[in-house]
Amino acid sequence: MASPGRSLISLPRCQALSGGRDARTLSARFQEAEPASQGLSPGGVIQGLPCQYFCLLLVIFLVELVAGVLAHVYYQRLSDELKQHLAQTLSENYGQPGATEITTSVDRLQQDFKCCGSNSSADWQHSAYILSREAEGRRVPDSCCKTVVVRCGQRAHPSNIYKVEGGCITKLEQFLANHLLLMGAVGIGVACLQTCGMVLTCCLHRRLQLHFH
Repeated sequence: MASPGRSLISLPRCQALSGGRDARTLSARFQEAEPASQGLSPGGVIQGLPCQYFCLLLVIFLVELVAGVLAHVYYQRLSDELKQHLAQTLSENYGQPGATEITTSVDRLQQDFKCCGSNSSADWQHSAYILSREAEGRRVPDSCCKTVVVRCGQRAHPSNIYKVEGGCITKLEQFLANHLLLMGAVGIGVACLQTCGMVLTCCLHRRLQLHFH
């Protein structure tokens, strides 16, 4: 049986050995973590930021370029579809039962754009509404009149109705072209700013490389 004195003497030695093992374990862990921390140096992180920003600007620039090309390609197709569907709407749907929204939209179109008919006021001669009894002798809808009053469409004189060369289609095409031109000008301005940003980003990336190396 061990004496109390020996137990008291061996206790500090065990604590010392245990403390030495803990110190070696911590030292090993710090040595393992050191390469990882070296890989994430501040210089590497800072140098990577300009590249990420450049890639982001490049992606946005490409998206805007594709959108501009598609707008130019589909503009002519949209114009052709407007001509076809507007003429069909005027002749078949205007003033018909259950087509109140279409009638209101056409009336507002003619009043806002100061036009009459798809290509001219003569388009209304073939309209189902003008040929029906509901027209009450109108030659064009009242919304074609410069001053809208009840049954003003019975008199289709240039002094009374809008007789625009090309009709509402020409007005709509001009409206779309003006807005596309405005959008194109804004897009070109933004693209120029993005190009300057990409150039400055490349210069910054080059200077950072020279600074850290």
